[in-house]
Amino acid sequence: MNILLTVLTDLRSGRWTEAHNLVQQDHSLMGAWLHGIVHIQEGDLEDAEYWYGNAQRNFRERGTLQQEMEKFEAELKAQAE
Repeated sequence: MNILLTVLTDLRSGRWTEAHNLVQQDHSLMGAWLHGIVHIQEGDLEDAEYWYGNAQRNFRERGTLQQEMEKFEAELKAQAE
């Protein structure tokens, strides 16, 4: 399974520590975006904004946590096709 899908699964299952530890192993733009999403779930918006910047995404135009996870998953799947 793709490391980022594993992170997303952990995040959705409430395993924040596992998700955070694992996402740090991916240094791609998608990994940075998901790292930001992990910090949104944690409630650390300052770190989330930092990681969104690393992902070249506008933090202030994000959706809800659920919307971001869905958008992330759709984009990840589209890249795999």
